[in-house]
Amino acid sequence: MTSIPEALLWCLSAGTAAAVVLAALSIRASGQRKALRGRLAAAEEQNSATLHSNTELSARLRATEAEIRHLAGTRLPDLTLALAHPHVPVRGLMDARFTGSETDQALNAVLEQVSEAITKERARVDAAAQSTLRGATTTIQALLYRLQTALQEMQHRYDDPNVAQDLLNADFLNEQALRRIQATGVVCGAWPGLTREDSYLAELVVGAASRLRGYERVQVSNQLRDPVAVVARAVEPIAITVTELLANALHHSHRELPVTVTLQQGNRGASVIIDDYGVGMHEDEVKAAMELLASDTDLLLTQLGDPPRSGFAAAGQLVRQYGFGVHIESSPYGGVRAVVYIPGDPLLTLLDESTQPMSVMAPLPHRSGASDRPAVLPTGATAPVPHTPTSHTPAPAAPEQVSGMPAQSDPAAAPADGGLPRRRRRTPMTEQEQEQSLPRTDPVRERSPEEAASRWAALQQGTESGRAAAHTEPPRSPEGNAQP
Repeated sequence: MTSIPEALLWCLSAGTAAAVVLAALSIRASGQRKALRGRLAAAEEQNSATLHSNTELSARLRATEAEIRHLAGTRLPDLTLALAHPHVPVRGLMDARFTGSETDQALNAVLEQVSEAITKERARVDAAAQSTLRGATTTIQALLYRLQTALQEMQHRYDDPNVAQDLLNADFLNEQALRRIQATGVVCGAWPGLTREDSYLAELVVGAASRLRGYERVQVSNQLRDPVAVVARAVEPIAITVTELLANALHHSHRELPVTVTLQQGNRGASVIIDDYGVGMHEDEVKAAMELLASDTDLLLTQLGDPPRSGFAAAGQLVRQYGFGVHIESSPYGGVRAVVYIPGDPLLTLLDESTQPMSVMAPLPHRSGASDRPAVLPTGATAPVPHTPTSHTPAPAAPEQVSGMPAQSDPAAAPADGGLPRRRRRTPMTEQEQEQSLPRTDPVRERSPEEAASRWAALQQGTESGRAAAHTEPPRSPEGNAQP
């Protein structure tokens, strides 16, 4: 038997060991390759995710930049316009993905800060403008009062009818300027500029109508049961308010149509109801007017339009300051109805008609045995022109004036062409002349019980006959006092 050499065995053993080592190394290298391929795949995925994230971040950054440009170029201009005109909408985000995000909150914070800054600056500028305008209107108003006093003195001084007519025309034009200046000053926070005595409500309404062009179209019906008067501190504010409401009614109705005013008395106050037959107001116009009349917020001059409309704004200021109320709505006659409600406490009082009689230009109340006098006569007839005291303290009434109301006009002095009437001034009488002018009355003779019973029975019979006639025939209102 042939023996294998020892060297060959060692070689075979070494080869086997090398093969095992190579196999182990091969297995290990294979695992490393797999691990490397896995890490490479993960790196590729991570790289792809990073690229995707970078793409999204770039897109979001571009969208954010677009939102900022949209904020500066569109939303901020919308905001500034909406602050002046609330009906203008402010556009929102361009990209809905930002809704509720930190970017949306940051942009809204910018809008709020800009809005607050603009509002404060507008209020500051408007307050400065109102202060300047208030000082100017106060000065002009004082000058117009002085001019009014001078015109009144000239009317007393000259007896020429032509001169008196020209002075009356100039006085009426001065009254128009004074009314506009007065309303503008009230809007800017100034007080009305006059204090008056307690005045009958009917006299107040007639005086307010006589301040306007077209006063002859105003027809006043007095339905008050008692001699209701407005307390001194509220006479001029209520007169201004009624004047502005009448001016609105006259302006928006045809010059041949009347404007009816009804004075009503309730349990807790009195009302002045103004109806016109004009074009009326749309719902948004009524809403805007009520906001001016009832809003508690400070009014800006820029809210009055161009040219500014200060009538409702002035009435709203006075309503808030003195506590009466104004309501605007559509009239049953197709136009506009304005109601001025004056609470009895603390703005109304009752006057003694025996000591302070009502002006003859005011309509009498609808009481038993009394008929209305036309508050404003038809075109071409005599009509009052208001005159207000020139000082800021209550002025004593002239002999021909009652409670600060216009002087009575002489019907014979009315021009035939329908122009403004001429006034005839009377020289004040002494106490002795007044006593002599009083009618003398005979002493009252005492009646017997039989005569008194007979007279009382006749009165009752006449009353029953009158009531029966009233049920069978509708009552006739006096001519010139149309009721709405």
